[in-house]
Amino acid sequence: MANLRIANIVAVFLLTVMFVLMFFSSLNESAIMDELAHIPAGYSYLTQKDYRLNPEHPPLAKDLAALPLTFLNINFPTDVKAWSEDINGQWDMGRIFLYESGNNPDRILFWSRLPMMLLALLFGWLIFEGARRLYGDGVGLLTLLFYSFSPTFIAHSRYVTTDLAAAFGFFIAIAAFVRYLASPDAKRLFLAGLSLGIAFLLKFSLVLLIPFFTLVLLFWGYLVQMDALRELEGNWARIRRLFAVWGVLILKLCAIFAIAGFIVGAVYQYHVWNYPIERQISDSALLLSSFGLRPAVDFTLWMASNPVLRGLAEYLLGLLMVVQRATGGNTTYFLGEISNRGWWYYFPVAYLLKEPLAFLILAVLAIVVAVKSARQAHEKSVAVALEWMRDNFFLTTGMIFIAVYWLQSMRSPLNIGVRHVLPTYPFIYLLVARELMRWLKSYSLLDPQSIGEWIYLFYERCIKSLPRYFLMIILISWMVLSVVVAFPHYLSYYNELAGGSRRGYKYIVDSNYDWGQDLKRLSDFIEKNNIEKIAVDYFGGGSPAYYLKDKYVSWWSGRGKPDSASGGPKWLAVSASTLQGALGRTVEGFTKKPEDSYLWLENLTPYARAGQSIFIYKF
Repeated sequence: MANLRIANIVAVFLLTVMFVLMFFSSLNESAIMDELAHIPAGYSYLTQKDYRLNPEHPPLAKDLAALPLTFLNINFPTDVKAWSEDINGQWDMGRIFLYESGNNPDRILFWSRLPMMLLALLFGWLIFEGARRLYGDGVGLLTLLFYSFSPTFIAHSRYVTTDLAAAFGFFIAIAAFVRYLASPDAKRLFLAGLSLGIAFLLKFSLVLLIPFFTLVLLFWGYLVQMDALRELEGNWARIRRLFAVWGVLILKLCAIFAIAGFIVGAVYQYHVWNYPIERQISDSALLLSSFGLRPAVDFTLWMASNPVLRGLAEYLLGLLMVVQRATGGNTTYFLGEISNRGWWYYFPVAYLLKEPLAFLILAVLAIVVAVKSARQAHEKSVAVALEWMRDNFFLTTGMIFIAVYWLQSMRSPLNIGVRHVLPTYPFIYLLVARELMRWLKSYSLLDPQSIGEWIYLFYERCIKSLPRYFLMIILISWMVLSVVVAFPHYLSYYNELAGGSRRGYKYIVDSNYDWGQDLKRLSDFIEKNNIEKIAVDYFGGGSPAYYLKDKYVSWWSGRGKPDSASGGPKWLAVSASTLQGALGRTVEGFTKKPEDSYLWLENLTPYARAGQSIFIYKF
């Protein structure tokens, strides 16, 4: 009981540190690009019960973020073109809602981001509890340590986006499903369906769980029947037995899917309650006008015309929009190139550059330990490996999920940030933590029988193992220090392999480095340096007009250098994403006008930076 209490205290301490880093680093950050769409959309769902904004993302994360806003005196104009006429006018509506309706955008950002941070704390506790329940306090705390000091989790848990929510959804759905398989009963079946329904409502990528759960269920059915199958005579008898077991399991899986589908339909039905049916049909038809599979479009429009099914129709609309966008890719900068075709090695490179280098070393050490342990096993056979998978099925499921999710991500041309593989991180942390704790506590003697064996056991535990503990302490301290020192610029975090955060923009930008978070810091720089006028080429969800007022002039590459000699601004601020996108070389099939390439900035050193992501030049 004492050990349990100590572990809980340490876990609370780790999550408290994480919250402090998230909370205080977010206070001076302006709206990132996606918040411009998500925040007003979430507020409109709760106050208008209308889903015309941002249908390409499910509502639950946005609802959670908008919940505190419903207790504030906020103006949401419904008489503007972005709401009353435009089809999914999310960007214009976001600009109007935050900056042009008499609202305080900083107050809105503060209260809408807070629930996301609280969700991150809940997520951390669930990760800790799950790991501890499986492998003890040590593994639970080490897994939580990796999570709490992940710069990627810290960065994306402070914003109103769907990335943290997606990771949360995958974890709770997989954990609930595996628990049901291990101990099936009606209560756990319902919880598995409920968790899956919540997951579907957090991000559309979670529909991957449908084929994934089917794969996992079939594999589990085989594993639990291995011993019984060996006792049967003849392959036909084994096949009949296996298919009978699979049939029962698939029926139960269908029940889980049905519960999840009912939850999705009910939640969406609330969100389209005041969305006129005619408007929903016409919006859906226009948004899917270029979608290739017309039967899917026709089915969606038919569902939208049915009062009972129109909630599910809106869900299907968003799913088809995501498929449409993923197929088309996203034009982005990566390692000096500009393309929308994607790179299969985009996510591996981003992961290696944006995770703390100390953690990567620990992960390599864990892999070496696991391989060495497998090679030294007394029994080596497929049967033994399958028995291990059955006895460690959550780990097995995690490894399968990591492989499936990474392969799918690497095949996709939609390369817009390492945040898209964030759902795999908790499973990676658990695998690494388990192997490292096994390595720390691997002793040749477990049950000493003589004084000599007791002495040797003391030597193993207290002397021989010291270098291992020393190495772990050094690497963990390095990891923690590198994350703390990066405060408050967690979105721009890059490890030592990239030359640190100051040089990270040379590799990948957008949500890996510059999402518009430093506009308020640019305002602070202008005030501190008494700048009367500055040219600004900004990328993000903030409003230069709101924060900089009459001190800024909108700028772009084609305007050339600011001309201070003729009374124009002698200062220029350019977002890293804009600059790298302009300077990057285009791949085959892309053309770029020289006047749009910021060639006149290529060899200039910035005078300063606002945060990490906005370069400031003085002419």
